[in-house]
Amino acid sequence: MSSSRRLNLSSLRLPPPAVLLEQIRREKARRQHERDQQDLERNAEAIRQRCKSFAGFVKEAWPILEPNIPLVWGWHMQAMCDHLEAITFGRLHPWIIINVPPGSSKSMIVSVLWQAWEWGPCGMRAMRFLTSSFDMVNVTRDTRKTRDLVLSEWYQQLWPEVRLTRTGETSFANDNTGSREGIAFKSITGKRGDRWCIDDPHSVVGAESATDREKAVRNFLEGGLNRVNDQVKSAIVVVMQRLHEGDLTGALLSRQLGFIHLMIPMEFEPERRCETPLPWHDPRTYDGELMDPVRMPRGAVDKLKNISQFSWAGQYQQRPTAREGGMFKRAWFEGQIIDAAPAHTQWVRHWDLAATKGGNGARTAGVKMGRSPDGRFIVGHVVKDRLDGAGVRRLIKTTAEVDGTFVPISLPQDPGQAGKVQAADLVAMLAGYTVTAEPETGDKATRADPFAAQCAVGNVLLVRGEWNESYIDELCLFPGGTIKDQVDGSSGAFGWLVKNPGADLNTWMRAFSE
Repeated sequence: MSSSRRLNLSSLRLPPPAVLLEQIRREKARRQHERDQQDLERNAEAIRQRCKSFAGFVKEAWPILEPNIPLVWGWHMQAMCDHLEAITFGRLHPWIIINVPPGSSKSMIVSVLWQAWEWGPCGMRAMRFLTSSFDMVNVTRDTRKTRDLVLSEWYQQLWPEVRLTRTGETSFANDNTGSREGIAFKSITGKRGDRWCIDDPHSVVGAESATDREKAVRNFLEGGLNRVNDQVKSAIVVVMQRLHEGDLTGALLSRQLGFIHLMIPMEFEPERRCETPLPWHDPRTYDGELMDPVRMPRGAVDKLKNISQFSWAGQYQQRPTAREGGMFKRAWFEGQIIDAAPAHTQWVRHWDLAATKGGNGARTAGVKMGRSPDGRFIVGHVVKDRLDGAGVRRLIKTTAEVDGTFVPISLPQDPGQAGKVQAADLVAMLAGYTVTAEPETGDKATRADPFAAQCAVGNVLLVRGEWNESYIDELCLFPGGTIKDQVDGSSGAFGWLVKNPGADLNTWMRAFSE
């Protein structure tokens, strides 16, 4: 080859590497887009068939809105879709309350995809939607998602008859008089629609304010129920997690206005199994069975429960108790936390026993409570865990060694021979300590009542510790909460101290001798 025909690489002007990589990326994206469009054209009719059901539409549309978040389908999502679909086709009363935990895809299903499904696959393009939330940020987010889905190539290729004439961030409309108006929940007057979706009418902070909470409820009852175009056919959908016993869900249910109630707690509670006239019932079979063990596995659930029993009971289990408390009031413990117990406090450690390792069953809890020389009661320490039988024995023995021999140990004795054998075994294991084992009488609330009476008048103090918040949360949820072991431990310790007013001399002498 002559030098004149030889390729001169030095004369080529290649773009910088970063530019070249970007060109390659764009070309790959263009080709992928072409393949997607070809696939959509080939499979359009099959997709339309799958989208005849609302659940099918949610599955097909999900990757259009969330291409980087794979859809993890759950029976709770199917339940929401089935109820909304039944409302669409007139098979169910159109007023419904949906209570589900955070992370259940409630907003995507109710506030985003339902409208797009009715307009497109259902051909109900004249439907007018009102959507509201306590925060306009949420309203704008979900309105934008619905608008973007309707404008997407995927949607327009499948349902080209849906044409938008207005495309705002909080308001859009089509050429068949259908529309979407996003409004703050506090500004619901002056608007009307065929579908009114209220997604989280309260903020967490607002629900705790009696003034804000009652204002929101009054706003709905006096200015919201008449915001629908047809009192018989138009739908009202309230979707939220519970935040307070007096929140909008509580107010509507207590007034028996005819709302269907779809209630799904994170952990199954058989005595609260939800049933609706769809007909539908919670499909779970055993106590504590998780709603969504894939997206919310047991380890994550247990962490949430340990952070705050109050928020867990309301937001996740849909059985809220006022944060101020039930039998025990939160205000009773304000200013009642001290750095150390007074000298010569008479102590006892009472154990509420269980033999559950891991999971969500009952816990073993040991409450160390004392009576100070001035007669006040002091909760000095709480230990709790879910352990098997051997683990329970180790926990009791280790805690006794930390407390010292001057702290008596109180144990419950279950009725029957098995309870006597267990008590005798634990007493033998604790040789060298002052141990009593006695049967418990009365129900949990009856046993807790004397201790609650002392808390109410400010006669109970807590020694500062990391266990304080969990302890107060459990007391304030009682008797409505599912976990009651710290309450039982407190009732037992309090009862022992009342029955043994003269035991302090011996315990003080032991303390000084050590």
